[in-house]
Amino acid sequence: MKLRENVILAPYSTFRIGGPARYFVEASTRGEIEEGLQLAADRGVPLFILGGGSNLVIADAGFPGLVLHVALRGIESHLDGDRVLVTAGAGENWDDLVELVVRNDWAGFECLSGIPGSVGATPIQNVGAYGQEVKETIVEVTALDRQTGATRTFSNEECHFGYRMSRFKNEEPNRFLVVSVTYSLRPGGAPSIRYPDVQRYFTEAGFAQPTLQQVRDGVIEIRSRKGMVVRDDDPDSRSAGSFFMNPIVSEEEAERFFERARARSPRDQKIPAFEAAGGKKLSAAWLVENAGFQRGLMHGNVGISSKHTLALVNRGSGTARELMELRDMIQSRVRDVFGVELQPEPNFVGF
Repeated sequence: MKLRENVILAPYSTFRIGGPARYFVEASTRGEIEEGLQLAADRGVPLFILGGGSNLVIADAGFPGLVLHVALRGIESHLDGDRVLVTAGAGENWDDLVELVVRNDWAGFECLSGIPGSVGATPIQNVGAYGQEVKETIVEVTALDRQTGATRTFSNEECHFGYRMSRFKNEEPNRFLVVSVTYSLRPGGAPSIRYPDVQRYFTEAGFAQPTLQQVRDGVIEIRSRKGMVVRDDDPDSRSAGSFFMNPIVSEEEAERFFERARARSPRDQKIPAFEAAGGKKLSAAWLVENAGFQRGLMHGNVGISSKHTLALVNRGSGTARELMELRDMIQSRVRDVFGVELQPEPNFVGF
């Protein structure tokens, strides 16, 4: 195991923001992971597990402990009846795995194309987009219990998946380090075309029955239009994707929201809301825009994407402090105008 000191973390984040880690270890084997965990314990410093860096905001001061960058690799697959089981190491690049699966004509991931990050993050966040979530395909998650040092395997049900949540994120945060994930995919299965943006794209393109590859390509194009595909030539992609989660409110809260929204909106404007367990799911993008925040807005060296209201972006030399100021401004305004609390989607490190 190679221990490094004072490693700048900005390059490890899609935001390209963040100060130094006091200690930094890149772990490509189980043994190196265990060494890193033990080192943090021996030195009495806090520990942060870093994956693909696509869903986090790192403080300008960095992290005062040990950052353990999980780089476990390996992909295995085998037929199991009418399905294919694919097991991938936590450090595998997520979109590379999606590309491989689609190329093999296995259905289940196609609408999750173009999402940055690593395999290990997918069950933690229950990653989802365009009508698909990984909870639909995850069979089991193998993780290291940081409290006991034992390896545990969780079934899909034991992961307690919800909208952008899981057991690993909400119930026992920071306890488990994901080692690998096993997914169930459908050989020759039909692609998922459930989301309005995707349906509209293929209707306009004239594809009645698109292939898995065509759906993957279409989703990447849709995401690119919104600055949601990480590319060096697109400054709008220096972000964490959607910064705020779509809020789920009770029926009573939804009624109060609709009263406020109708009072401010043109009579013919559609106010998006969707059925959800226990109430309604509101559109965070609609809330942000209708609270007065427009695409392209600048706040110092950060701002709102010129392509998507929900993405906060680093304009080149942005700081975490500026990003937090913009976050607070948006949350406060949406709360005052609509009585709705927006919750950020990224993890915050070193604050």
